[in-house]
Amino acid sequence: MAKMLIRGEQVDSASEDMYEVRNPATGQVVDSVPAGTAQDVERAVDAAEEAFKEWADTTAEDRGKALLSACELIRERGGEIAQLLTQEQGKTLFEANLEIHHLVHGLEFYAGLASKVRGAHVPLPQKGAYGMVIRQPIGVCGGIVPWNFPLTLMGTKLGPALAAGNTIVIKPASTTPLATLACVEQIQKAVFADGKKSLPKGAVNVVTGSGGTVGEAMLRHPSVRRIAFTGSTEVGRHVMEVAGREIKRVTLELGGSDPMIVMEDANVDAAIKMADVGRFFNCGQMCLGVKRLYLHESIADRFIDGLADLLSKKAVGNGMNRETRMGPLHLVYQRAEVEEQVQDARSRGAKTVAGGARPSGGELDQGFYYLPTLLTDVPEDARISTEECFGPALPIFRFKDIDEAIEKANNSIYGLGASIWTRNMLYANKAIDRLQAGNVWVNSLHYGYDELPFGGIKASGLGREHGPEALDYYLEPKGVVIVNV
Repeated sequence: MAKMLIRGEQVDSASEDMYEVRNPATGQVVDSVPAGTAQDVERAVDAAEEAFKEWADTTAEDRGKALLSACELIRERGGEIAQLLTQEQGKTLFEANLEIHHLVHGLEFYAGLASKVRGAHVPLPQKGAYGMVIRQPIGVCGGIVPWNFPLTLMGTKLGPALAAGNTIVIKPASTTPLATLACVEQIQKAVFADGKKSLPKGAVNVVTGSGGTVGEAMLRHPSVRRIAFTGSTEVGRHVMEVAGREIKRVTLELGGSDPMIVMEDANVDAAIKMADVGRFFNCGQMCLGVKRLYLHESIADRFIDGLADLLSKKAVGNGMNRETRMGPLHLVYQRAEVEEQVQDARSRGAKTVAGGARPSGGELDQGFYYLPTLLTDVPEDARISTEECFGPALPIFRFKDIDEAIEKANNSIYGLGASIWTRNMLYANKAIDRLQAGNVWVNSLHYGYDELPFGGIKASGLGREHGPEALDYYLEPKGVVIVNV
C-alpha cells in the first residue's frame, strides 16, 4: 500500500481510510492509497512552512544543484516509474517514458534558471536617492495536478516553485497518485553543497485524495499563498473564486479546443503525421492537442484519406504491450462523454470516416477503449465543435481561404493553442497575428516547450507556466528606496 509524503516521511491519512487505484486497461487494482483529509493538508502545510525558512535561505545556486540531483534520482528509477504511470493512467509505456523525459528536462531547465533571477536599479527624482527592485519567494505553494499528464504537469509547478525558493504541497489527481509519489520520494532525497546537505524535510509534500476534500482544503488554507491548477475550465472557475477570497496568487491552465489549419501549399504528408500525433497521443486526453481540423478544400480529400489510413493501422490495447500505439481512455465516464459527442455530431449529419466505436474481444472488453475516430461534415454547432473533446475523436472542416479558416478557428470559447501549416509566410504571419490563442505553432506539432511560456486566453486559463516567465508567478517583487544620508 502506498503512503502520502509529509515532512519527508511516508504517512497514512489521519482518517486511516484508503481507496483503490485501478488500471483503466484491465479494471484491476494497481494499489491502495490514503484518502487524505483537511487535517492531512494542515500537516503538510505546517511542514512546508517550517521547511520554507531553511529553503528560502539556501543560495540560488544550491537550489539549482538540488534540482539537478533530483533529476538524477528520478532517472535511476525511471523504468519502474514509467510502469506505474502506465498501469494507473493507461497510456503506453512509450508515452510514459516520454513523460518522464519531459519532467526531467523541465526540472533541469529550472535548475539552470535558479541562479539567473534578476532585479533592477531604478533612478529616482529625489537627489541622493535610488530605487531597487528585488524578487523574493512567496512561501508555501499548492500544486493541483490532473490525471492526463500527472508527472509533466506536476513538474511545471514544482520546478519553478523550488527554484525560486518556495516550498510546495502537491495534490495529484485521485486516480493517478502512484507515479507522483514515486517521483517525489526521489526528489525529497536530493542533495547539494557537494552532497553535504539535502532538501529540507517538508520542502515537497504530497497529499492524496479527492479534490473536494484535499484540493478544497488547500484552496482555503490561509498559509498557502500560491495555487497552480491544471484541469477543466469548470473547476478552474471554482478554484479562482475560492482562492480569490484569500487573495492568493493563482495560475489556471484549463481546457482547450485547439484548431489546426492546413493550407493548400502545406507539406500535406508531414501535416497528416502531426495531426495523428497531435490528436491521438495519450488517447486524445490533452488540454493542448489538435481538436478541430481545418483543411483547405483543395487538399481536404487527400488529407482525410491519408489520416484515415494511418488510423486504421493504429494498434489499440493495453499500454504495457509493446505493439500498442494507443491505450484506453482513463475513466469510464470520459469514454461515455466522447461517445455522446460523436453521436450528437452524427445525429446532426456528420459522417464517420474512421472509428466511431469501441473495439471488442478479449482484454479490450475489460478496459475503457475507443477507436481513433474521424468525423467529416460536422456542423459548427455540434457538441464536438463547441465543447472540448477529451478523447480520440477529431471533427474535420473545410474552408476556402485563410480569412475563413481563422474566423472559424477563433469561433470558440477556448484559446489555448492553434497551428497553421503553410509555406507562405504571409499566411503564417496573418495566423500568428490573428489567431486567438496563447500559443501558435507554424508547421509544428502542438508541443509545450519548457523554454517558452505556456498558457491560454479566454476560457483556457490565466497566467503562464513554462519558460522564464513562470518564475514571475513564484516570486514577489519588492520595491526598495535607498537615500544617502
